[in-house]
Amino acid sequence: MKVIRIIPIFLVLTVMLAGRGYADPLQITVSIVPQKYFVEKIGADLVQVNVMVRPGSSPATYEPQPRQMAQLSRAEIYYAIGVPFERAWLPRFKGANADLNIVDLSREVVRVPMQDHVHHSGEPKHVPMDKGEHHDNFIADPHIWLSPPLVRVMAMKIRDTLIEKDPVHESLYRNNYIKFAAEIDSLDTELLKLFSDAPRGAGFMVYHPSWGYFARSYGLRQIPIEIEGKEPSPKEMGELIEIARKNSVSAIFIQPQFSRKSAEAIASSIGAAVLVADPLAEDWAENLRNAAAAFHKNAG
Repeated sequence: MKVIRIIPIFLVLTVMLAGRGYADPLQITVSIVPQKYFVEKIGADLVQVNVMVRPGSSPATYEPQPRQMAQLSRAEIYYAIGVPFERAWLPRFKGANADLNIVDLSREVVRVPMQDHVHHSGEPKHVPMDKGEHHDNFIADPHIWLSPPLVRVMAMKIRDTLIEKDPVHESLYRNNYIKFAAEIDSLDTELLKLFSDAPRGAGFMVYHPSWGYFARSYGLRQIPIEIEGKEPSPKEMGELIEIARKNSVSAIFIQPQFSRKSAEAIASSIGAAVLVADPLAEDWAENLRNAAAAFHKNAG
C-alpha cells in the first residue's frame, strides 16, 4: 500500500520564505550608473539593478523612456542621488508605483553649492553657503559620488534600506558593506598618497564642474569653463584663456555628455591637450584611479 507523507504547512512556508531572497532578487532602480556599482557591491546577487540614465546621456536633461517607466512599476526601491532630472521625475515615479520606496542618498551627506565660474584671479565663485540648500539662489552640486568618503556614508544607507526590505539576509548585506567600506578606505588612502606631493591648491581645468567634491577631498582646485550652465561668451573665453595660462594648464578635461567646443578652443589657444574624465563611468573605483592619475599629471 502506498504511504502518503504529509508535510506540515508551516514547514512548507518556512522553506519558501527562506529561499525567496535567492529566487527573487530585489528589484532596484537607480538614477546613474555609478550607483549600480554601489548597490551591487552590497546586494550582490540578491539584487537586480536597473539604471535610469543610460551611458552617454546627461542626468541634467534625461527623460525616461516608456520601457523604463514600465520596468519601474516592478521596482521595490529607487535610489535617488540629487541629479537634476529627479526633481521633475521622482513624483511621477511615485505616481507610477505607489509602493516604491524612494531613498534619496544625497540627504545622507552635506552638499556644497555648484561651482559656476571663476574670477579673474582664477579662484572659483560659489553661491554663499549661508543661503542654505532651500534658498532660491542655492544650486547644490549633485556630484557626491565622486568623493570616496561621501560614498562610504551613502553605502551605509544602501545597506540599511536593503536590510529593512530583506531582513532574512541581514548578515550578508552587513558583511558586503564591511568589504566595500574597506575597498573605499583603501582607494581613499591611495588617492591621498598620490596627491601628497601636489602643490597646495593645484588646479585642473574642466568643461563642466563635475569634480568639485573630488577636488575638495584631495586638496585640489577645479577650474570650470562652463558658466552657469552655459557656453562662455567671447569675452569670458578670453578671461578663461588668461586663467589657463596663468595656472599653466596642460590639459582640459571634458566628459562625453557635454560639448567639447569651448574646451577645444581654449586648448588650441594655449597648446593644451583635451582629455576625457567621465564622472558617470561604470567601474567607479577604476575610473577614479584613472581620473586621479590624469589630474595629478596635468595639475598646475
